[in-house]
Amino acid sequence: MRILYLDIDTLRPDHLGCYGYGRNTSPNIDGIAKGAVRFDNCYCSDAPCLPSRAAMFSGRLGIHNGVVGHGGTAADPCIIGADRNFGNIPKYFGFIEMINSAGYYTVSVSPFAERHAAWWFYSGFREMFNTGKRGGSEIAKEIYSYAMPWLEKNAKKDKWFLHLNFWDPHGPYRTPKDERADLGGTAPQAKWLTKELLDKHLGSFGPHSASETIGIGSKGELDWWAKNYPETPVLIDTLGKFHKFIDGYDQGIRYADTYIGKILKILEDNGVLEDTAIIVTSDHGENIGELNVYGDHQTADYITNRIPFMVKWPGLKPGEDSSLHYQVDLAATLVEFLGIKVPARWDGKSFKDSLLDNKPEGRESLVVSNCAWSCQRAVRWQDYVMIKTFHEGLKDFPETMLFNVRDDPHETRNLATQNPETVKKLLGMLESWHKQMMQTSESGIDPMQTVLKEGGPWHTRNDAAAYAQRLTETGREDHARKILKWLKQGRYWK
Repeated sequence: MRILYLDIDTLRPDHLGCYGYGRNTSPNIDGIAKGAVRFDNCYCSDAPCLPSRAAMFSGRLGIHNGVVGHGGTAADPCIIGADRNFGNIPKYFGFIEMINSAGYYTVSVSPFAERHAAWWFYSGFREMFNTGKRGGSEIAKEIYSYAMPWLEKNAKKDKWFLHLNFWDPHGPYRTPKDERADLGGTAPQAKWLTKELLDKHLGSFGPHSASETIGIGSKGELDWWAKNYPETPVLIDTLGKFHKFIDGYDQGIRYADTYIGKILKILEDNGVLEDTAIIVTSDHGENIGELNVYGDHQTADYITNRIPFMVKWPGLKPGEDSSLHYQVDLAATLVEFLGIKVPARWDGKSFKDSLLDNKPEGRESLVVSNCAWSCQRAVRWQDYVMIKTFHEGLKDFPETMLFNVRDDPHETRNLATQNPETVKKLLGMLESWHKQMMQTSESGIDPMQTVLKEGGPWHTRNDAAAYAQRLTETGREDHARKILKWLKQGRYWK
């Protein structure tokens, strides 16, 4: 058997046709989904990019593997210590090492390791192709330029695993003009943002808020960005600009999908498409206005942590699974499909038997985190997501937020005050989860506490004074005073 793993960075499931989107963003992915099991409530345990892939590829949640941030101590895995061997041993194997141990020839086309100095990511791969632009500039054509010759040479061979990492939905939006597609009218997802709510966002603050969608940015930086990436508005002060922002994101999805179609054609031409297992997923979603985050992934919420996941696997009946899963659960499940016992250290739980029986079975609840842009943990349970903020990351977040994601998937109505009993229950679940995680921690350290001690989330810890100055210069003195107060309290580096 052959396994194709399509890892599309920053991909929201609700912008794919197979998840109900009304635009023509994903015809090739939708085709895969018709023969796959589609997971509707799969979540990365730890967002964004680096923590998410650390969890998926280690099989362990961030609170256990140590990676919950993008800089500082919490950007590196916990050291093994005295048990560290000359080489890696099965006890410490991650997802790719397990696949390699089953006799699969493992290959990756991705700039991810260089982007985050995450050299552990190569562990278990036999061949690694770094496309060299660190994920910020790659387009699908460049990923394809490495994948195509490898597949032309090796497609007919047995027992290979190919990881292809596309980056096009990740900002800045850069789909070539001559390759943009007709997506079919205004984005259906744009309707939730009213002029009233947009004005509220403009009256607030935060990096990647409506007032400064590329970060805090000086005027010179904003002018440079506007000139070089015109498809990514630096200010969203009209609904028209919001629609343009979504267009840029959707074009990125469609562009990646186009080259996925070319990959599938190579497999078809070599007569192996039907015999190839295909996995489609992402590292995290993308807030496009939700919680006043435009084009980034700064929260532990329904939008950032929910990801697409679909598995087309020989012998697995196509269908839908709406139960709650961590992405690491599906890593464990795939390992068991290969006849390998899931390592005892993994937090991922296999659901192989329930999938084969076509009886979806997931977890009762999930706890997800983000410690790169803010420090938040959230509980996903039934129709709710409850978000607890430990560090605001230069944003105007209340300490506790509660959303009914069935009725309000774009998280516009905080129900925390109206539903104190639900909040209390979910806070209790968070506390119980944390206690259990620390009891099973090999290091005995909660890496989020390390982030807090080192000055807060890496992406904002150095920017408080500069952002306060920018807010003052742009007539937002009240917000500047709030940030200066936080700085005085020692919540940020000076």
